[in-house]
Formats: sequence, C-alpha cells, structure tokens
Amino acid sequence: MKIKLGVIFGGESVEHEVSIISALQAIQNLDNEKYEVIPIYISKEKIWYTGHMLLDMEFYKDLKDMEKFAKKVVLYKKDNKYYLQKVNGLFRKDITELDVILPIVHGNGVEDGTLAGYLDTVGIPYVGSHVLGSSLGQDKVIIKEILKSNNIPVVNYVWFYDNEYLENKDNLLKDIKKMGYPVVVKPATLGSSVGITYVKDEKEIEDAIDTAISYDNKIIVEEAIENLTEVNCSVIGNYEYQKTSPIEEVMGLDEILSFTDKYLSNSKTKGSSKGMAQTSRIIPARISDKLTKEISETSKKVFRLLNLSGVCRIDYLIDSKTNDFYVNEPNTIPGSLSFYLWKEAGMSYTSLLDEIIQIAIKEYKNNSKKVKSFDSNILEGFNGSKGVKGIKGN
Repeated sequence: MKIKLGVIFGGESVEHEVSIISALQAIQNLDNEKYEVIPIYISKEKIWYTGHMLLDMEFYKDLKDMEKFAKKVVLYKKDNKYYLQKVNGLFRKDITELDVILPIVHGNGVEDGTLAGYLDTVGIPYVGSHVLGSSLGQDKVIIKEILKSNNIPVVNYVWFYDNEYLENKDNLLKDIKKMGYPVVVKPATLGSSVGITYVKDEKEIEDAIDTAISYDNKIIVEEAIENLTEVNCSVIGNYEYQKTSPIEEVMGLDEILSFTDKYLSNSKTKGSSKGMAQTSRIIPARISDKLTKEISETSKKVFRLLNLSGVCRIDYLIDSKTNDFYVNEPNTIPGSLSFYLWKEAGMSYTSLLDEIIQIAIKEYKNNSKKVKSFDSNILEGFNGSKGVKGIKGN
C-alpha cells in the first residue's frame, strides 16, 4: 500500500514562488511506486487548496480560476487518522486521508516554525525540522547569538528594530560606521537574499536600511567579507546522526549571491526557473582539504545544536586571503532541497526524498513512545465556588 504523502507549498511569503518551484521539482522526483502524492497549496491569502491541477506549473501563471478548479481544504484529525476536508458546500466531505506531510516552504510565516507548530498541534507526522530549530534558523540575529555562544564563527554585526532606527538613527549609524564599511544590510527574518543590499560606504547606508525595513521590522547589518568566497554544505539526518554533502562554491554575479542569481539569472521566460539547481556553482569548492573538513564538521555541529531534522543547507562566508570562515545562516528547508549537492555524492533526488521521509516516520514513531500526558484529571475535584485559588491551596 502506498504512503499518502501531502506536499505543502506556497504560503504568505516573499518566497512564495520559489516554494512552488521547489515543491514541483520534488514531486516530479518522488517514487510513484511508494508514494501517492497529494499537493497542498497555501495561497498568499493563507487559504489551503488541493487538486491535480496544482501539479502543473502553467496553472500558477494565472491564479484567477483557482477556486473554480481547486478545492479549498482544511487539515484535521478523526479517529486517529488525518484528512483533508472540503471547506465549501453543504456536505463537507473528506477528500483524502494523509499519512505524512512533506513541507516544502520557504521564508517567514511558513519555514520559520509557523507551519511546523500547526502540524504538531494537529499531530500528523511531517518531514523536516520542528518548531524551535525552524524558528531559530529563520532569525539571522538570534542564530548568530546562539552560534557565538558555542564558539562557532560568525561575522561582526549590528542589529535593531525599525522603531529603534527611527528613534535613534544617528547612534545606530555611528555603530555601523565604527564596525567599518563595506557592510551587508539584511531583513533579519527573510531568506533567498530578498531585500539584501551590499553597501560600500555610508552614503548608501540609509537607502539600504529603508529597503530592508520595507520587508521586515528587524534589521541586521553585517560586516562584509571583501575577499569573499561563498560556499554551502548540506546536511541530512536528525539528532541521532548527521552526514554532509560535498561543498559547493557558489558563483554570484553581484558582491553577494542575490535573489536574481539564485532564481532568475538563467530564466529565459517567466516561470521557467529551476530554482537553486540552476545557480552557477563549482562542486567541489576550490578550498583546501583542511578547510573542507572544518566546514563539514562545523555543519554537523550546527545541525545538531539546533536539533534540525531532514535536510538543511548551511551557508558560509570565507575570506579567501586568510582562509577564515564564518557561518552565514542555516536553511532548514533549502531551495531545491539541495538535491544537486547530494547528486554529487552519488545520491539521486528520489533517494534523498525517500531518506528524509523515512527519518520523519521514524521520529514520529519514537516520539509516540514518549510520555506526553497523564491519565489523571486534576479538574475532577474542582469546586467552582472556590475558584482557581482554592485548588492551588489544596
């Protein structure tokens, strides 16, 4: 019997379209003998849909007929099973049962632990990192604080909220100047290089910050590595084991790897992008064996520290003159699920998907054995006239 696999993608995120690309890519590579795939698309309005038309990239070029062809659905649990139920109509019948969820979502509002928390609440098993690891991985400030406290190298940075910038602009600009130019200005909780600006001097800094604030209320300004080499390493596993992919050297057209480099640079027509799989890269990266080993071991350490699961990608910045390296950020659901890195290790995309799904199923079974609640009911002796304070005093 096939595993009923719900693949969730989309969401209210600036990386909405990237998620669609990654998800349809993955669906095309799932083992049809093993999985029955049910696409679940979350619109930018946060409405959930399902239907076979969602498997066709052409459908997403004009969504005005979405409600005419796709079904609005909600995920719920009944009799220890999980279902998608139709939302509209007099008879809201169950459309399909689900066994496990494969989230392929990117960015704020979905990848940041929001979706993981919802799936945990429903109780359905799902692939990938859980709430804490997902939320930590999405926040570029918090992740640096955690990495620093564990002696994992990160670049110098200044961070602030949008209201603090408006109220205390001069002092914050002085702190940035003290750190030294050039710098990179980023929205702190987005991904895929959206809203990021490379700033060469203080004449450009205010425009860059304004751009970042238009996307996020939390901003980080990082010291730029001038002799920069960007490399990425993917990790598969969970808290029990971690294995790393070959390391890639990513070739950007700009000073930093931009959204255009990642998703638009080789697209001849709108919607034809192949996601991160098409980005210009060199595998293995042109770095020493010593540095390769250090980055691989650091990637495992970061993965374990954040209690990640499934597949992730850790991005690094290297000063090519000194060979010093810095963790840039973890991507808990990387674009294209980093299958192109594992392909270089001899693993097919189909095998990669199968492994991370099996990790999720195993984790779910193991977690089901843990004590989650007690049979006793402390409300049995509750006397409403005494109020809550009365119970506490018993």
